Amino acid sequence: MGKTLFANIARWLKYINNYKSMQKYEIILFYKYVYIEDPLAVKAWQEDICARLELKGRCILASEGINVTFEGTKESITEYVKELEKDKRFLNIHFKLSIGTGNAFPKLSIKVRKEIVSLGLGVCDIDPNQTTGVHLSPLELHEWIKNRKEFYIIDMRNVYEHKVGHFKNSIMPSIENFRDLPRVVGQIIHLKNKTVLTVCTGGVRCEKASGFLITQGFTDVYQLDGGIVSYMECFPNEDFQGKLYVFDGRVTMGFYTDDIKHEIIGKCDNCGEKSENYVNCDNSSCHRHFISCKNCLSKNEGKAFCVGGCVLSRHGRKISRLEADLV
Repeated sequence: MGKTLFANIARWLKYINNYKSMQKYEIILFYKYVYIEDPLAVKAWQEDICARLELKGRCILASEGINVTFEGTKESITEYVKELEKDKRFLNIHFKLSIGTGNAFPKLSIKVRKEIVSLGLGVCDIDPNQTTGVHLSPLELHEWIKNRKEFYIIDMRNVYEHKVGHFKNSIMPSIENFRDLPRVVGQIIHLKNKTVLTVCTGGVRCEKASGFLITQGFTDVYQLDGGIVSYMECFPNEDFQGKLYVFDGRVTMGFYTDDIKHEIIGKCDNCGEKSENYVNCDNSSCHRHFISCKNCLSKNEGKAFCVGGCVLSRHGRKISRLEADLV
């Protein structure tokens, strides 16, 4: 009796400490397509702010704009927004906030690249300030679904993101990397005269993806404003099934996942059992990202390998037969 009581108290205290930690930290997600004449100067400015506020996470800068996911204390995130908005180029941004863990990112990374999210169209690149889909709010999408409007949700994320959570009846082109979009657009070309809505995590990919569809002759193109995370926050466990894949230490996230309406839709790639447990292939040439239940992992001493053998790396590179045998 005494041991059981002590164990229960220990578990409760651990839960309280974790809850307090989660209340202390916050994750901010945002982007803006805006011309930046000197990205390196903005990089130095961002590094200074983040160092002072002890923020960790990722920031990608380019002449076309900024794309950020940072974690810090709630007070630090609030102060960061104030500092950011001192620059008029970064006003009128849709900030997405969610509960942090304190260790969602191992370090701070701020980089300057050609694009804030890589589509790789080169001279045919899309400028979302000129060509992009109509922004549809979460409330408007909810009304569309409720009223059974005819439209088609096109998921612009990677296949492995889609597996753990997606809108019911959404269409998932075979995208392993966002740069695949020009190659796979033919899979949805039959919808070019229909109403289509592009969706992605926070909205940044859809800015260019929806614009690209317009250049390919799609006539009625929308994008979910604020991304899937904004819809989930407004309508938790409705329409979007499962959890949202995120590119930080949380791996997946949801709102009110202990609610009876929440369902696990992810499936173990090996046995097909319901799971939301992501792993990387232990083949050093592969590291492909997929779902593996804990039962299957335990059968293989905690290691995970691609079902049927390694074919492509996580980044889409073809793996040679020799590399595939390095397990």
